Amino acid sequence: MDVKKAEFIKSAVKPKDFPPAELPEVAFVGRSNVGKSSLINVLANRKALVRTSSTPGRTQLINFFDINSILTLVDLPGYGYAKAPPDVRKQWGPMIETYLAKRENLKTVVLILDIRRIPSDGDLEMLRWLEMYNIPPIIVLTKCDKLSKLERARQTALIATAIKREKTMMLPFSALSRDGRDGIWQEIERLLGLDEPAGEQQV
Repeated sequence: MDVKKAEFIKSAVKPKDFPPAELPEVAFVGRSNVGKSSLINVLANRKALVRTSSTPGRTQLINFFDINSILTLVDLPGYGYAKAPPDVRKQWGPMIETYLAKRENLKTVVLILDIRRIPSDGDLEMLRWLEMYNIPPIIVLTKCDKLSKLERARQTALIATAIKREKTMMLPFSALSRDGRDGIWQEIERLLGLDEPAGEQQV
């Protein structure tokens, strides 16, 4: 994907405040500190399209971003931060499930997992929700630059077993080197049916 325009649209909590459901949406979700903001920024080819919260687990808004006026990236709040206030943790589930259940133009959800960690209960619950609402997931393993090639292979196998998916479904990514960016965009384009002109160079 040659990203020529990446703009913030708005933040919202309730469906009545969401932008019009005119463009296909790709949502991003994962536990706090998993590298979600960095992933979206690299995909959008912008350094600070998505701001990183100084206090993980407190940002409880759904943020919408326009990409090339052909699709919308949706940043869902991070979950699983133990020090987040109890009322914040209680709000997360209903808000996200409502979005997943009712957003008719949502085409896929990028579930972000830290390659160094075994998936949490929150990660497994998210996969169950995606199955329940027939939303195809794109599973991205972040922070791959922090492990050796052997460690990456071992962790990928462990994560695949934990979430009962094939290892080939795990897309590796490093925000530091940007490795994996094109592969993630290719999967997004495949699921959205966005065919780029033949011979167009990906950036």
